[in-house]
Amino acid sequence: MKPLEVTVFELTPPWQDVLNYWFEDGLSQEWPQASVTRKWFRASAGDDAEIEHRFGVYVEAAIQQELVDWERQPQSRLALILLLDQFTRHIYRGQSQAFAGDHRAATLAVEGVSRQMHSKLPLCGQVFFLMPLMHAEDEDLQDLCLNSMTALLERAPDSCRKSVQSSVDAARQHRELIRRFGRFPHRNAALGRESTAEELAYLEKTGSFGQ
Repeated sequence: MKPLEVTVFELTPPWQDVLNYWFEDGLSQEWPQASVTRKWFRASAGDDAEIEHRFGVYVEAAIQQELVDWERQPQSRLALILLLDQFTRHIYRGQSQAFAGDHRAATLAVEGVSRQMHSKLPLCGQVFFLMPLMHAEDEDLQDLCLNSMTALLERAPDSCRKSVQSSVDAARQHRELIRRFGRFPHRNAALGRESTAEELAYLEKTGSFGQ
């Protein structure tokens, strides 16, 4: 009697699905293509809806600290940071819940940087590993972000120096806002915070600044 052949299917772990969506093949090369980076900073309502449909359950689990096993290695920790720091901003755009994962994401980033976990990731992964520090309303974390982003730039290959330089410039701009206001004025409306006269003048002059 011929032995029964059993086919074993390897399931992609959920954290890998997060990385595949956000970077596509970008983690296997120096920097993703423009079609990938568009959704990072110029996302459409359709992108927001897709993220909610595909990853909303994982975002909520991350906020409730139910994905602690994702913290153990660099790539899965990066995926967890993306859920907390990026996907929240898509699913809850313009709402206070958009910032619900910020503190946890920053904690994971700081701890990961102290253990050099981010250095084991491709360059684009390192940038997003550090991104919660750029979003923090804390001057010390802003300093850590700018210093860490600058260190990335110093060792970036010529082919993606321009992309990393953009992140350094953004980190510097975010740090200056925190030094000036102690918080991000463009979040005040979503968080129900009353803007000062200086903040209102700034917002009228600069308009939208992301989330």
